Formats: sequence, structure tokens, C-alpha cells
Amino acid sequence: MNQCTKLQVYGDDYDSSDGTCIRDYIHVNDLCDAHLSAMNRLLDGKVSGAEAYNLGNGQGFSVKEVIEVSRKVTGVPVEYRVVARRPGDPPQLVGSSQKAGEVLGWHPKHAGLDDIIKTAWQWVNRSNRTI
Repeated sequence: MNQCTKLQVYGDDYDSSDGTCIRDYIHVNDLCDAHLSAMNRLLDGKVSGAEAYNLGNGQGFSVKEVIEVSRKVTGVPVEYRVVARRPGDPPQLVGSSQKAGEVLGWHPKHAGLDDIIKTAWQWVNRSNRTI
């Protein structure tokens, strides 16, 4: 599959190693596992009210890091252009899933960016989807 994507990067003047904002990415399977653990806690009668959890892998990756790893893993030449920051975008958002670990026994199995992108790319190829 030889496709080329084009996207916009919102700002390259953040306080990060490459100037782009940093976000915490979570694999969809890890997200599902956390929801299943929370549901099982509810079904087991261990919950007496609403509970809230942050879910993330605890690591931040810059937008340009995601682009570079995507290029490496997929072989697709990801093109982008830098545009102005969006109002209110924080420079860094990294979640702590400490409570989910302590209460649900949940920890991400796919914390590495390479692994997250690789498994997503495999799904795209298996499903004959386009990006």
C-alpha cells in the first residue's frame, strides 16, 4: 500500500524537544481491558458509587515523534504542515493511571509507541482499510 497522508501539526513552538506538543497515547486494546476491569468490579459488587479513572500509559510523545514512528513502522511518507497553535492547547498532557493500577489491577500492555502504531497498522492492513 503506497499512500501518502497529509495532516496539520498545530504549533511547533512548544517547550518540548522538537517544539510540538506532547500527548499520552493509549492502545485501544489497553483501553478495552481497563473498561472490562471496571465493569467486572461493578458486576462483582465492589462499587458503592461512581468511580473515575485516568487511563494512559504514563508516557508522553510529541506529535513529531508520532509522525516519525508512523513513517518508520508503516513505510508511508507522512506529509504534514505546521499551522498556528489552537487556542487553549496545553503543551503537555500525560495521564497517570496509578489509581486504575491500584484499584483495578490494570496496567497498559502496549506502552511503546512503536507497538501501538505497529498493531494499528496491522489492523488497517488486515481490514483492507485506507488511511
